[in-house]
Amino acid sequence: MYKITINPHWQIATDGSHATDTTMLIRLLVSIQQTGSIALAAKTVDLSYRYAWGLLHDAEALFNGPLVVSGRGRGTSLTPLAEKLMWADRRIAARLSPLLESLASELANELDRMDKDKQLALRIDASHGFAVAALLEKMRAMALPVELRYRNSAEALAALAGKECDLAGFHVPIGVHEKEAATQYLRWLDPERHMLIHLAVRTQGLFLAPGNPLGVKSLTDVANAKLRFVNRPQGSGTRMLLELMLAEQGIPVTEVNGFENTEFTHAAVSAYIASGMADAGLGVETAARHFGLDFIPLIRERYFFAIDKDAMKLPIMQNIIEMLRSGSFKSTLGQLEGYDGAEAGNILSIEQAFQLS
Repeated sequence: MYKITINPHWQIATDGSHATDTTMLIRLLVSIQQTGSIALAAKTVDLSYRYAWGLLHDAEALFNGPLVVSGRGRGTSLTPLAEKLMWADRRIAARLSPLLESLASELANELDRMDKDKQLALRIDASHGFAVAALLEKMRAMALPVELRYRNSAEALAALAGKECDLAGFHVPIGVHEKEAATQYLRWLDPERHMLIHLAVRTQGLFLAPGNPLGVKSLTDVANAKLRFVNRPQGSGTRMLLELMLAEQGIPVTEVNGFENTEFTHAAVSAYIASGMADAGLGVETAARHFGLDFIPLIRERYFFAIDKDAMKLPIMQNIIEMLRSGSFKSTLGQLEGYDGAEAGNILSIEQAFQLS
């Protein structure tokens, strides 16, 4: 089984200048932030002190401004320009990594299919999330072949209905909006044909800039012209959830400044806010904590994998269900802030999941 890794990589230049590779520069800046010393930072990233100084000097010439400041007894710290570069790198990684991971998975499986003796991969279409990432990590550790495509809930279920994937990830709020959300997903789910595998319960809420400078207390506060919102794309379960909650509060989407400004993943929304590009967004608690944001919990939801009943008989599925039900995997989910894996691996019919009449 092949494993392909594709990482985001970016360069920067001005007109007529030589392009500067940011990879080592960003690593050095992160290390300076952590150690407060250029010498220690250079050692940490395995550079000579002279090379590190040269790298900083060249970058400062490119940007026509300092990246570090030093003071007697205060060590070395980063300037706002250097911090902006670091956040740009984090935003690039948050936005592109899921897409590149999907591409790497597709390429690896194209190579695997050339070997007729290799087991066919399980095709998973799901939105990018921390529980899904934990599942993929476990599957790869068990050498279970998997082909991953990160897609929103609507796209994943449409792919399952068209037999383009074996597992389709989607999430449904618990409580007042459950019936409305489930109804939208049932256009692709056939109670006679499909089953659901429970992955996790997770908390969705408002991401807010550190310290909550605008004093946001609830969802109603996003209808504020001064507040810059960042949303998820059309078709994502989180965007649908936001629309349902806004409608419940009687808030037109046109009153949310930035409603059509979108990022592909929860992590990308969080990084966008943390970098100062927006003030608020909606997403899972884990992403907010990862980027040091304030978080207001709003609703709990269940994350499911939909699957064809016939696919439940595949040997690989029995391995996956056993793994989902294991204490070690449930413990892994429990360590993710905002996630509960107590019911991971439970199998439900459509009727059982949504109490359809």
